[in-house]
Amino acid sequence: MKKKVGLLGGTFNPPHMGHLVIAEQVLKKAGLDEVRFLPNHVPPHKQADESVSVEQRVFMLQQAIKGNPCFSIERIELEREGASYTYDTIKLLTEREENTDFSFIIGGDMIEYLPKWYRIEDLQRMVKFIGVNRPSYSRETSFDVQLIDVPSIDISSSYIRNTVKKGQSVRYLVPDEVYRFIKEEKLYE
Repeated sequence: MKKKVGLLGGTFNPPHMGHLVIAEQVLKKAGLDEVRFLPNHVPPHKQADESVSVEQRVFMLQQAIKGNPCFSIERIELEREGASYTYDTIKLLTEREENTDFSFIIGGDMIEYLPKWYRIEDLQRMVKFIGVNRPSYSRETSFDVQLIDVPSIDISSSYIRNTVKKGQSVRYLVPDEVYRFIKEEKLYE
């Protein structure tokens, strides 16, 4: 029997409660064995934020998911140079783990963006997409995406960064350990 693994990609700069809610809800509702958080090295559709290191993002992610044995970090994109394309990642993972069925978890923002994904037709044959609702984004698509409803939590990493920059509190938007780390390291100020 193949292991069922969900991949939740992102910059996780910082990881927040919305990421954790999505991962937990999809884990249970899709009947997955585990969810791996997949931090990007260089996301192809975003400007890299040089003020927070990869090591700091990974540390915050470790703090956010500790205590949940079904959550882990998949570092494959951090081990490669250049832009992190999902096609390349899935190709490597499926070659490395033949007895695993991978699902790629995406929010409404990425569902809308699917037609622009690198080698999307090939990718559709390699991995199952699981789409979750995200406030103010449509989930309509011509691509094969399993839709799962999750509680709508309108939090984004950019909102958290901007809030910290303004000197306001992000407590309870991120896990306590992440909140402490942001304060101690003076991230996003």
